[in-house]
Amino acid sequence: MIKAVKWSLTKTPCQSVDDRESARPRLSAVKHARATDLMTENRRQWHRLFGIGLTDLFADSGWRVELEKELALTSQLLDVVIIERQQTAIPTRSIQLPDGLQGLRAHNLLTYKSRHEALDAWALDELIGHYVNYRKLNATPAVATEGDAADASGSRLPPETDFQLYAVATRHPKGLCRRADCRPTGLDGVFDLRWGLHDIRLIVLGNIAKHRRNAPWELFSADIERVRHGARHYQGYRPEAERLLYELYLRYKLEIPDMPYTMADFMRESLEHIMDDMTDDQRQAFLERMSPEERLRGLPPEERLRGLPPEERLRGLPPEERLRGLPPEERLRGLLPEERLRGLSAEELRRLKDLLRQQEG
Repeated sequence: MIKAVKWSLTKTPCQSVDDRESARPRLSAVKHARATDLMTENRRQWHRLFGIGLTDLFADSGWRVELEKELALTSQLLDVVIIERQQTAIPTRSIQLPDGLQGLRAHNLLTYKSRHEALDAWALDELIGHYVNYRKLNATPAVATEGDAADASGSRLPPETDFQLYAVATRHPKGLCRRADCRPTGLDGVFDLRWGLHDIRLIVLGNIAKHRRNAPWELFSADIERVRHGARHYQGYRPEAERLLYELYLRYKLEIPDMPYTMADFMRESLEHIMDDMTDDQRQAFLERMSPEERLRGLPPEERLRGLPPEERLRGLPPEERLRGLPPEERLRGLLPEERLRGLSAEELRRLKDLLRQQEG
């Protein structure tokens, strides 16, 4: 949560004009520092939500996701690493990857730039630096054999073919693409570029194809119509998915106050799709959290009673309610003669006897 802090300058009788004048630049510097801190925190929140989205996408799959990977003694954080699981861990589901992530390798390093940040040359230089450090961290202590890559200590480095570098940007990096050769891949918003000796896959979220498989990208596209499309088709796999959608909406609403899209719209469109893709067990678990009134809301009477045996339908109703609307012959059907007469007064029995005699006569 970003907390707003009020700063004030209190004048005291002993303050001279020079004192107050010298205090103004100090106060301005404090405000500037605070504003810079708030901007940094805002960017960090976008990166955190982006990482949570990818963590949910790859849940229970053949890859695991690590966020803000620490790569050096001096803090150097890589946004996201997608790592292929060991063969001993059997994946429980297959996933449809969003555009640009096809062909994942054993280690996939991602740098992400939100709508507030530009993907520039320095960002790619940092990504290459992260790759070098990360590859060293995964070196094996065995002495390298001939033909293997090794670091200065002689440890064997993982092969280059085990790594893929990704740069994910909300906005198209026009300045960067003027310097680098951003080659189209045939997929909207997906490019390949060569940076030094390394190939990097560039994914531009604002230009990605409008398709349900790209819902994880569209949520971060900063285009409201694309965000709506992504929310409608986003398929969450963990309980945190609903919280991610909620936080994303609040983040957009904070930055775009006049956004013509309500929280109710956002959650309804996303949850409708999540419900559509639930398994039977997931639906049952969801229903068990609802009260009986919530489960039955909106159902017509015949739908509420469907599947119940007669005794269950009538349970709790007084006798007069059970018989209401039935003609006399329906009420008496199946009763023995003595049961039909039970409860009649002597006068009613005499009248019935007289009626029987009249019918016999």
